[in-house]
Amino acid sequence: MKTPLKGVFNGAFDTVDNIKISPFSRAYTFSDSVYEVVPFFNSTAIAFDDHIKRLEFSASQLAMAVDLKEVIFEINSLITSSEFSNGYVYYQVTRGVDPLRSHIHEPNLKTETFGYAKAHLFQWKPLRVSVCDDIRWGRCDIKSTSLLGNVMNMNAAKLDNCDEVIMHKDNLLTEGGASNLFFVKNDLICTPALNGNILPGITRALLINELKNYSIEVIEDNFRLEDLSNASCAWLTSATKGLAPISEISNLESHLDLYHPLFKKSEEIFNKKFLS
Repeated sequence: MKTPLKGVFNGAFDTVDNIKISPFSRAYTFSDSVYEVVPFFNSTAIAFDDHIKRLEFSASQLAMAVDLKEVIFEINSLITSSEFSNGYVYYQVTRGVDPLRSHIHEPNLKTETFGYAKAHLFQWKPLRVSVCDDIRWGRCDIKSTSLLGNVMNMNAAKLDNCDEVIMHKDNLLTEGGASNLFFVKNDLICTPALNGNILPGITRALLINELKNYSIEVIEDNFRLEDLSNASCAWLTSATKGLAPISEISNLESHLDLYHPLFKKSEEIFNKKFLS
């Protein structure tokens, strides 16, 4: 029998199956909500403060009030009460429930919180990806639940037996469908520089900082599809993917080495710091 997911909704802890949410929740009608995915290993959250700061930033950009003490308590409670030591917490804050669907929300709505904990093995597999146009809105630095562009691109890629996508705007690389992009070119690790079209990934930042501690430079700049095509190695990073190497790009000529020394060193450094 499948073990039910344990969750929380507005401070009440229960199994997810028992949680009831109004159809007039603005998360449901407008994606008027922000979220975080907080990984934990050996029952300890990875970069917890960074995730909280990003959630606070996302909410502030939507002018949404957030009780950070409540957020911190609920996420920590999901971790400490879980029956597994390795996993992640999905956590979402929504503006609230409208009396009736309306683009302009009522003042002083009571925010809703929702989250759940799920076991995760933190074992990476090589990914087959495709490149595609970045059709998302212009504020991807906000971690909003409005992910329709990502969903469309990733499900189209799945029809080509791909695990993920790498998006670009007019050939300028942005990020993965649910991840940040790194690649090696001319023996240098490269990643697209942050801007409004790229989410400031926590795992991305952790990796860059740790590599700096080992005097390994990461070039953050504007890169194009041809840079990726000429790369000798590439990988994606996220809270649940960790460092996932790319084995093949289905619709872009490339020759990628899954065992490139710079990737293997990056993987070793990251795992030693956060997953051991």
